[in-house]
Amino acid sequence: MTGKKKRIADVMTHVILLAAAVTFIFPFVWMLSGSLKDNLEVVKMPPNLIPETLRFENFTEIQTYFPIYRFLLNSVVVAVITTVLQLLVCAMAAFVFAKLRFKGREVLFFVYLITLMIPMQVTLTPLFIIFRELNLYDTYAGLILPGIFSAYGVFLLRQQMITVPDALLEAAYIDGASYYRVFATIMLPLCKPALATLMIFSFMSSWNNFLWPLIITQSSELMTLPVGLSKLQGRWATEWNILMAGNVISFVPIFIVFLFAQRFFIRGMTMSGIK
Repeated sequence: MTGKKKRIADVMTHVILLAAAVTFIFPFVWMLSGSLKDNLEVVKMPPNLIPETLRFENFTEIQTYFPIYRFLLNSVVVAVITTVLQLLVCAMAAFVFAKLRFKGREVLFFVYLITLMIPMQVTLTPLFIIFRELNLYDTYAGLILPGIFSAYGVFLLRQQMITVPDALLEAAYIDGASYYRVFATIMLPLCKPALATLMIFSFMSSWNNFLWPLIITQSSELMTLPVGLSKLQGRWATEWNILMAGNVISFVPIFIVFLFAQRFFIRGMTMSGIK
């Protein structure tokens, strides 16, 4: 390829990437814009991207509709605990499937992966009955426990752990290290990129989960933010500027988590073999 053709190809590539970036970013910009408008301007036609008057009162007025900061606290507690427990459970299961040899390991792992083909909606009814019989309805435990098991998380971490040389672990065993010490001091530090990737997926999944919290909770003290925001959609009318303000509040924690772990994200996806 000549220098001129290469420059043209580079320009076209940057144009396409810029168009894709604008396409992905525009909904967030529009959400932020709507959260700063009044209830008339947000539905004005033709619409305007920049608000005529910045109305920051929307972020405080939302508290008059429902206790959004209580819902925000519930979402943070559920998402953080679910993420931590899921990382621990998936890492232990992945270590067993990747580095411990036992009869039927591959068959068991294959059966475990088959559960990825079962839609969550299929398991909701039996799961709800089990939790109700265990007196976990309308409790934090009922919100958290279903999210700590993830076949995808086990697969993601197993793919990363397979790349760790067996000789490294065998040297630790010869020096007298137990399985627990090898897992905690050798395997987990070497799997930081995959763990960070799974952390983002787990936090986002728990944070955005709507259907299960809607089913398993009844009292407003335990409602999460997605369920609470749905209450803003009225039967006859919706305060779109208030709803946009609530969505901005809901978006901030996920954005912070992604910024914190982004340097591990791409590395974890590539090193774990996920295409």
